[in-house]
Order: sequence, then C-alpha cells, then structure tokens
Amino acid sequence: MILLITGASHTGKTLLSQRLLEKYGFPYLSIDHLKMGLIRSGYTSLTPEDDEQLTTYLWPIVREMVKTAIENGQHLIVEGCYIPSDWRKDFSEEYLEKIRLICLAMADEYIDAHFDKIRSYASAIEIRVDDSCCSIDSVKKDNADSIRRFSASGEEIVVIDDDYEMVIDGIVEKCGEMINCKLNKDDVTICGRSN
Repeated sequence: MILLITGASHTGKTLLSQRLLEKYGFPYLSIDHLKMGLIRSGYTSLTPEDDEQLTTYLWPIVREMVKTAIENGQHLIVEGCYIPSDWRKDFSEEYLEKIRLICLAMADEYIDAHFDKIRSYASAIEIRVDDSCCSIDSVKKDNADSIRRFSASGEEIVVIDDDYEMVIDGIVEKCGEMINCKLNKDDVTICGRSN
C-alpha cells in the first residue's frame, strides 16, 4: 500500500507519517527532504520558496518512486505539499488501487482558536529553520487553497475543526483497518476519493 499524505503547511503531515511509521512500520519519504537534497546539492536552481515550480519539478520523481514501490510490492508513505491535486491522472487503475490519499486541512475556526499551538508544533518532527513567514492569515490562505484544489479534483479532505489528536488518531486507526483488510478498495472513508 502507498499512502500519499498531503495538505497545507502546518497541518501535521510529517507527524502523521511518523505515527504511521511507528505503528505499522511503513517507511516514509518526506518530499521536503528530497527537495532540500536537490537544492543543496545544486541539482536545481529552485529555492524552498518556489512552491509551484517545485511541485512540477519534484512530482515526476516522486510519481516514479511510487510506481517502483508498487511494482516491488513495497509499502511506502510519501508526505509533503508537493503532491498535485490532479495526481490520479498519472497512474493507471492497477496502480491507483494500491494508493490512498490523505489530504489534511484545518478549518479557519480551528486556526483562530489554536494558532499558538499550531506554531508551537511546527517543529515537532522536523526542525523548521525559518518559520517567520507563518502568520494566521498565511495559514488560513494555505488551508483554503489546499481545500479548494483537492476538492475540485474530487478528493476528500480531512478537515481538522475540533480535536486535532482525535482526528490524527482516527486516521492512524483507519489506515490500520485498511492494512488489515488487504486494501479493500471500496473503503475510502478517510483515505481516498469518495465513490
């Protein structure tokens, strides 16, 4: 099984990936690590601020890594904001039946009520070197954009609007059910597209 975990910045994609790794032993690829490796090595002139161009640059590499993992019968979690909302067009049905998408977003009300907590957890798993551009308005804009793009592509969004830990724990458990059910492709309540 391949889990693609995407969504807005500061929604806990890396935290969720880490929890899934710890609970189920699935390795995960942070697209941010790939991005920084390519930038630091000089293989691209793009910078960490070039989000749109980075998606175009990174996605073909990530897409082919996903296909390779599926062909080898390997489980993999891929997390990051560089997964395009129209990602499904790049996979045939035989690949799609082995991939689940989890798109995380936060409701404006949740951001308003918990912004200090959101900022305090920004480096819970990975250290953010410079998070100075993170404001309540930028987080709201990023979440609204993510919801708009993925909804327009027909994807379900896991909207965090109340108890963050309960939502994340629910996703971890739901993914466990999917693993134990041998990827029942009709079971996409939290992970994947509505039927």
